[in-house]
Amino acid sequence: MLLYLFYYTGRQTFGFAIPGMMEELNLTKSQLGWCGALMLWSYALGQAVNGQLADRFGGRKMMTAGGILSVIFNWIVSFSSGVATIATPWAANGLAQSMGWAPGSRILSNWWDRQHRGIVYGSYVFAAGCASIIAFVMATWVVDFGWRWIFRLPVLLLLVASVIFWFFVRDKPTDCGLPDLPEQEIDEPEQTEDDRAETIRERYMVALKSIPFLFACASIGFQNLARYGLYVWVPVHFLGNDWKNSPDKWISVWLPVGMAVGALTNGWISDRLLGGNRSKAAILFLLGAAACGAGMWFLPPGHFLIVPLLFLTGFFVFGPESAYWALCPDLLGRRHAGTGTGVMNFSAKLFAGIGEPMIGSMVDLSGQTSVIFAVVAISCTLAAGLMAVVKH
Repeated sequence: MLLYLFYYTGRQTFGFAIPGMMEELNLTKSQLGWCGALMLWSYALGQAVNGQLADRFGGRKMMTAGGILSVIFNWIVSFSSGVATIATPWAANGLAQSMGWAPGSRILSNWWDRQHRGIVYGSYVFAAGCASIIAFVMATWVVDFGWRWIFRLPVLLLLVASVIFWFFVRDKPTDCGLPDLPEQEIDEPEQTEDDRAETIRERYMVALKSIPFLFACASIGFQNLARYGLYVWVPVHFLGNDWKNSPDKWISVWLPVGMAVGALTNGWISDRLLGGNRSKAAILFLLGAAACGAGMWFLPPGHFLIVPLLFLTGFFVFGPESAYWALCPDLLGRRHAGTGTGVMNFSAKLFAGIGEPMIGSMVDLSGQTSVIFAVVAISCTLAAGLMAVVKH
């Protein structure tokens, strides 16, 4: 949780830099949307690989290396002079950032059983949500110094957290002289030496043969299209043209605040009120996100409901994350949790990457940054429909 509390400082500050990059480098929203897409797609490819690597080799080394590499690539972006010099290191940063989530999920599945995973994964996602708050607050403050410093200062917190993580975290209980958890998921037999020798293909086929898991992957794809659309374009929406002196720039911070609270709440609801039913918890929140997105789309600028509705939009959009990630070990078993998380995150970021240039082009064509909220409403409705197939 401590490490992921600062992981997003390495990738969620991009939206705050867009107005400055457009002004100084003469770039369009569509071009910068493609830069964001490249980062997300490289992140997706990295997740597809790193998940199964975490199952084989553990997550401690991978998470630490990913954090440090992300700091380096952010600093390289800060010296960019055009779209190519932004896109290349930002795509590489996606690969570095992909070394965090799935390996961390594998560590959690090693330490907690199914009965506690809703709250544990909810806490993990809560830390990610709080990371968004830190990223947004830091970027809102640093934007006054110019867009280049947005890629330099916030990530220093990630560097410190990576070092602390390396010294304090272990991959599994036996690394500390404690007994490992028994296999309990989906009626699996106890793990044997042959199981540990599974090939990469066999690990992936466990995930790809599970129909409920594939529907969950498609669902999180639309949810992430909405989520990352909000991350990137809500700051642009509230910064406006006078991005250094905008009176509304701090409104954006209410989005990640809602997200953090939503993540923790959804995990508790799925474990305590719905008997571990992840799909019902996700659907409830996704429909709430669709309603709030539609409300934000229709509200006029300056309306007194903008702040509470933005908070609720973040709350409902991000909340289902804890349910999605807990489904990986629930549906595929603990020893395939890393692979499943990687495959699911690949789908999530594939969809999110498609959304980045699409939303940028829509904003360029319409001249209205508020179009992001219409996209949220439609995407979350589709995500809820797909999740209805996952009876778990």
